[in-house]
Amino acid sequence: MSVESAYRALTYVWLVLEISVAVFTTTWRGESKIQDRGTQVILWVVIIGSLKADEWMHRVFAPDMPGSYSWLRPVALAIFVLGLIVRIAAIFNLGKAFSANVATHATQKLERRGLYSLVRHPSYLGLELILLAFALHARTWACFAVVLIPPTLALLYRIHVEEIALRLAFGADYEEYCRTTKRLIPGVY
Repeated sequence: MSVESAYRALTYVWLVLEISVAVFTTTWRGESKIQDRGTQVILWVVIIGSLKADEWMHRVFAPDMPGSYSWLRPVALAIFVLGLIVRIAAIFNLGKAFSANVATHATQKLERRGLYSLVRHPSYLGLELILLAFALHARTWACFAVVLIPPTLALLYRIHVEEIALRLAFGADYEEYCRTTKRLIPGVY
């Protein structure tokens, strides 16, 4: 299997994963306290729009990143695999507490084990790695920017909304967790 075929197959795996997450983990009114502020829709509209813009831009811009034809695509594939592993592990780590939209359950506990001991939002770290893989796979700086920057800004807004909900749900416990754990990138942010 070529790198390109593997990349295409992983893209379908990722799409199925995200659709499954949206269908099976979305919290509905009455089940818990929903505080999403439209971030689920905003995030996916921005991601889909960025990927569609990248598709169009590929026809206009020639590859201009170093290593475009040699090592860049295998690196993008490796980052894609890592992103999928991190995202799936984070979702399974939270179990029934995971929700596609920003919502907290009355019986929910603050998770600090596994990937949640490294960062507060490991599923978003996995998503960012996947977006980085798409950006590198594009092989042009213009496409890189379009694929990575708008979705990252949408994701940062979602993290902001989610952290407000978590502070309301867990209070001082969440504040203490914030002091000991970074948001998205271990040891950095």
